Amino acid sequence: MNKAELIAKIADDAGITKTQANATLDSFVEAVTKTLKGGGKVTLVGFGTFSVSKRAARNGRNPQTGAVIKIKAKKVARFKAGKELQAKL
Repeated sequence: MNKAELIAKIADDAGITKTQANATLDSFVEAVTKTLKGGGKVTLVGFGTFSVSKRAARNGRNPQTGAVIKIKAKKVARFKAGKELQAKL
């Protein structure tokens, strides 16, 4: 499912226009992004938790040459599914 299909599904289920569903989805994504940027986490009971974790610096290899390269440390977004979502899968 891509974004357009998700928007169409939300609009159909909620009985709203696709424009309103798009605005709703964009607002949700923006709110989650701002919270994660601030170092917080977003928990949706029954669905899951969005959080940020730190990935340490490490050495990697260039697959073409085999040369060792340094990969910088960075923050990555994580999602952990909740119990109810896992049970439905």
